[in-house]
Amino acid sequence: MSAAISLKQQVAELLQSAVALISPGQGEPVELERPKQAQHGDYATSVALKLAKAAKQNPRALAEAIVRALPASPLLAAVDVAGAGFINVQLRPAAWAGVVRQVLAAGPSYGRAPAGEGEHVQVEFVSANPTGPLHVGHGRGAAYGASLANVLEAAGCRVSREYYVNDAGRQMDILALSTWLRYLEENGQHVPFPSNAYQGDYVRAMARAIYREHGSRYVHAADAVLRDAPPRPTQTLAEAGDAAAKAASEAHLDGLIAGAKRLLGVDYAYFHAFVLNDQLSDCRADLEEFGVTFDHWFSERSLFDLGRVEDVVARLQARGHLYGQDGALWFRSSALGDEKDRVVRRANGEYTYFASDIAYHAHKYERGYARMIDVWGADHHGYIPRMRAALTALGLDPGCLTVALVQFAVLYRGGQKVSMSTRAGEFVTLRELRAEVGNDAARFYYVLRKSDQHLDFDLDLAKSQSSDNPVYYIQYAHARICSVLGEWGGEAAGLAAADLAPLSGPYETALMRRLAEYPETVAAAARELSPHLIAYYLRDLAGELHTYYNAEKFLVDDPALRHARLALIIAVRQVLANGLGLLGVSAPPRM
Repeated sequence: MSAAISLKQQVAELLQSAVALISPGQGEPVELERPKQAQHGDYATSVALKLAKAAKQNPRALAEAIVRALPASPLLAAVDVAGAGFINVQLRPAAWAGVVRQVLAAGPSYGRAPAGEGEHVQVEFVSANPTGPLHVGHGRGAAYGASLANVLEAAGCRVSREYYVNDAGRQMDILALSTWLRYLEENGQHVPFPSNAYQGDYVRAMARAIYREHGSRYVHAADAVLRDAPPRPTQTLAEAGDAAAKAASEAHLDGLIAGAKRLLGVDYAYFHAFVLNDQLSDCRADLEEFGVTFDHWFSERSLFDLGRVEDVVARLQARGHLYGQDGALWFRSSALGDEKDRVVRRANGEYTYFASDIAYHAHKYERGYARMIDVWGADHHGYIPRMRAALTALGLDPGCLTVALVQFAVLYRGGQKVSMSTRAGEFVTLRELRAEVGNDAARFYYVLRKSDQHLDFDLDLAKSQSSDNPVYYIQYAHARICSVLGEWGGEAAGLAAADLAPLSGPYETALMRRLAEYPETVAAAARELSPHLIAYYLRDLAGELHTYYNAEKFLVDDPALRHARLALIIAVRQVLANGLGLLGVSAPPRM
């Protein structure tokens, strides 16, 4: 158990023993909170107000009785009653100094629960269609999911990180078609390029790579390509703006895909595999460079190859949750909390993405995870009830699945919003963002807000070297400590046994209190799936350090005071590094 939690629990146990004497058998647990105002003490509890009715006593009088019954303890400086019956506790500086010693002893383990003692959790995140480079919107899901997995591990969970690869379905067909049409252009066959196909330069790059490798092997005449495709609208989608024009554009695109499959025959599989492998390799490399890795890359295609999609649909049908209509097979999800029923198999016999997603989640349960966390974009909010309905219909506990929604980040450069559209090819890639602001700033800024809150990513601020830039502010605190230690020149390990009694000043007490909060913050971040709490904590800790640095000298003449202060800032450096590590951010020794 970590030192700060143990200190808090010691105080809670002292109060609990007093409560047991005053109101035996009531069983009301003592819950401690940090008062909003420092003058009210280090901890406060409302246990007397909660017990008053059952004990048939005035809450303030009950609180005063609890305080009188408290056993003597070297931890306590003062305990008093405020207001209607709140109990405020003030600790002695020596109690906080014990936290410093615990940090120095635990090092990188400070704030972490024993590994593997918690539940087995799967975190599935990013899972972007491999139809183009990852953009800055995907980056937030990547940073959030990776940080969340780190925080859950720090809280003692066994965590499995998974990327669900959408390597089946229409979007991959559109990418394969887009690449083939660009390949035809390389060979002098110009088919009007659909506005709703993938437009980016990366598509042309893949087409050129295939052309260099295979020449004209896959060329067919433009009129043959267009033969079976319905006419495309004369207006672009942006100009059309109506459902009929959009439907016509999609029908034209589907006709081109069907034509590509007919003309290429078995060679279509080559195009499909080429674009998939190319984009998936790029995605994997991009994420690894971003410090985001996965234990498993799960193929959607494998669900079809192993018959899992067909099997799960059969299970739903056997349980009476499907019905036929207009040649399609529908899931009666409206009976289980969804807003309407959903198609699982189309009239043409093809399974929908929803059907494969049901099979994927059913397989997660079969793999034995105690808890599954899906990190989805906020635009998938409406997808949650239908997935829960499907799990319920299969007889699985939907409570094992948690969906964490992530709002896409909006990028600003020079005060101007940058637009992003994968099909139109107008987007800033994650790789470009990292090159501009660096991995550290990107990772930190992405988790600086609660995941389901809107995030404006200000590039100019992220690159600035000022106290307004939170990641710079925190890293600078770490570097400042390293600079002091370098000037001192001694061995940090020798300070583990330093006398910490001189740490009694207000700045020192504030820092020690903040160090004590770290394990609680990690636990809360894991419980609430909120790694932004770590970011907030680090900013506050850095602020306390900078205030201390500007107010006091560390390398003073008095050896006892010097060693005590150095021990304190070494503990601060350790906790800064621990917290930054959970967020995937470095702790540089110099800035």
